[in-house]
Amino acid sequence: MATTGPLRSPQRLPIPIDARAADHLRYIRETMESAAEFTALPGWGGVAMGVTALVAAFAASRQTAARAWLAVWLIEAFVAVAIAAPAAATKAHRANSALFSGPGRKFLLSFAPPIVVGGLLTFALYHAGILAALPGVWLLLYGTAIVTGGAFSVRVVPVMGLCLMLLGGAALFAPAIWGDAFMGAGFGVVQIGFGWWIARHYGG
Repeated sequence: MATTGPLRSPQRLPIPIDARAADHLRYIRETMESAAEFTALPGWGGVAMGVTALVAAFAASRQTAARAWLAVWLIEAFVAVAIAAPAAATKAHRANSALFSGPGRKFLLSFAPPIVVGGLLTFALYHAGILAALPGVWLLLYGTAIVTGGAFSVRVVPVMGLCLMLLGGAALFAPAIWGDAFMGAGFGVVQIGFGWWIARHYGG
C-alpha cells in the first residue's frame, strides 16, 4: 500500500515591506492629527479684531436708529472675518500645517454651529423688536463657539470663551444702554488681551 508524504500548505507570498510601511505611516499620521492641537488661531489678528470692535462699540453707541446700530455691528462682524481668515491661513502656512485638516477641521466644525445659531437669532430678535437682548446673545454664542472649538486648541482658548460667556450672561440682565460697553469689553478688550497672549506664546 502506497504511503503519501505530509501535506504541505501552499507557500504564502511575503507581503512587501513597503506596503506595511505605508500602512504604518498612515496610521501614525492619522493618530498624530487626531491628538494634535489647532494652533493656527491668529494672535495678532485677534488683537486687530479687538481694536476694530472697540471702534465699532463707540460708533454703535452714537447711533439713534435700531437699524443703523445693527448695521454697525454687522459690518464689524464682516471686518472681523476678513481679518481672522487670512491671518489664520498665514499662521498655518508658516507652521507648515493645513488649515482645514485634522484639528483645524474639528475646530471649525465645533465653532460653526453656535455662530449659525447666532445669525438666526439675530434675524428673529431684530424682527421681533428685541434688540436689547442681542449683546448678551452675541457674547454668549461667540463665547460658546470659542469654548467648543477651543477643545481642539491650546488651553488658553476655552478660557477666553468662558470670559466672553460671563460677559454675555451679565449683559442679558444689565440695562440695555450698557450693551455696547459689554460688547466693547468682550469683543474688544478680551479679544485684545487673549490675542496678545496667543501671539506671544503660540507663534503670532
